[in-house]
Amino acid sequence: MSRIIIEDWSLIPFREAWARQEAYVHEIQQGYRPSTLILCEHPSVLTIGREGGDHNVTVSKEFLSGLHIETIPINRGGDITAHNPGQLIGYPLFHLSQFKEDLHWFLREIEEVIIQVLAEYGIASGRVEGKTGVWIENERKICAIGLHCSRWVTSHGFALNVNNDLSIFNMIIPCGIPDKSVTSMSLELGKTIDMEELKEKCRNRFISMF
Repeated sequence: MSRIIIEDWSLIPFREAWARQEAYVHEIQQGYRPSTLILCEHPSVLTIGREGGDHNVTVSKEFLSGLHIETIPINRGGDITAHNPGQLIGYPLFHLSQFKEDLHWFLREIEEVIIQVLAEYGIASGRVEGKTGVWIENERKICAIGLHCSRWVTSHGFALNVNNDLSIFNMIIPCGIPDKSVTSMSLELGKTIDMEELKEKCRNRFISMF
């Protein structure tokens, strides 16, 4: 059983969190830091993974600029997604050599963590064949997942829609999938979710899984 550290960065700008992630990844690769799970939220931002592009942004740069929403190409897998306050971000910076050197396995394990957490709230969810993330009724994506791995240390992670304003997803084709929709925990349950309680459930599930 490996030791992991869990940190809460609260609301943090995306670029600042990305820089801190990269510093942590270097420390983990060098053996100075154990595997670390980061939980946080981001101000409104669009991020584009290695398989994505600006063609999946459905509004103008001027429109985004007026809302102070930046579009940032990053090195994770996947296409385009959106982050905003009320969405729970999880960055598992894990040295897979201490667990299992299999990125596909790790991605499935993260999906399982989210599926189990959602089940604690009475939300039935699962996977869609050929796609990443966690879905409801195979139609509504509630959690996006995109990873990067360098020398068996992972970065980036999951974005679980909790209480966030989903209208930001109208500005993009989420994950480059035009025929699916997005949802959130609060939309599915018809109530606001206690974010601190949710973080605790996520922490417990990661501890039990890893």
